[in-house]
Amino acid sequence: MVKAVRFHHHGGIDVLQVEDVELRKPAADEALVRVRAAGINPGEANVRTGALEALFPATFPSGEGSDFAGTIVATGADVTGWAAGDEVLGWSWERSSHAEQVVVPVGQIIAKPPALSWEVAGALYVAGCTAYAAVRAVVAAAGDTVAVSNAAGGVGSITVQLLRLRGARVIAIASDRHADWLGAQGATVVARGDGLEDRIRAAAPEGITAFIDLYGPEYVHLAVKLGIPRDRINTVIAFDAAAEFGTKAEGSMAGTSTTVLAEVAALAADGRIQVPIAAAYPLARVRGAFAELERRHTLGKIVLIP
Repeated sequence: MVKAVRFHHHGGIDVLQVEDVELRKPAADEALVRVRAAGINPGEANVRTGALEALFPATFPSGEGSDFAGTIVATGADVTGWAAGDEVLGWSWERSSHAEQVVVPVGQIIAKPPALSWEVAGALYVAGCTAYAAVRAVVAAAGDTVAVSNAAGGVGSITVQLLRLRGARVIAIASDRHADWLGAQGATVVARGDGLEDRIRAAAPEGITAFIDLYGPEYVHLAVKLGIPRDRINTVIAFDAAAEFGTKAEGSMAGTSTTVLAEVAALAADGRIQVPIAAAYPLARVRGAFAELERRHTLGKIVLIP
């Protein structure tokens, strides 16, 4: 039996429980991993509330969590190249990483670079692969000016840095409280709120060549108003708006692979990108972790420490 986050019906943070759960043994191609850190994400909150029921239906009781980093405890009979004690990071497709231990196919793990802290490694999958896919989708390159909404969030903070590594100029849409950090990454910060379109045009009089939306449909509408070509607008969340306007909607699913995850992990390990950790909560305080996440004011990632 292991401690794991569960919820038995849709609702707010009060439906989250930490329960004793019987963990299955790893199948032939799987590994059992002791979780040292597991990131939390807005998508998990939306699954819990039922906002994404049409796309990601829940069966109850439902577990939670995709991101994790930890130490292999045991492997299945057919597994080669991995052994107990190996430090890894990866993802679960079974909503199961917010737990003391997780069972996953070994095709969903990579070796944890020694330079990565557990917190960063455990927070990297969703944010890192989503940011990678979003930057790739708009074909960002030197000479581009790319606007990014929710630029200080878990995905946004990595997106801004990946764009800068490609030589693009970044217009970071964020609250003033995170302006210093974003400015230190080389971004031009534009405060969100009323008058945003005018502030963007003033900050980039030569025009915006691409737009990455990490927040919601209003930013897809804004990108269209700015005259950006539809194939250079990408949203990771506003799927209905993307369908309405014919923009791209590439996010974590498009970016999910061990190759992408390893590339992002290497960038973080050698310091070419930073992964800010806003807070770390014990598993027992999962409600507090999501309460902070859902205020949407954090810089970077929030993680659970089982």
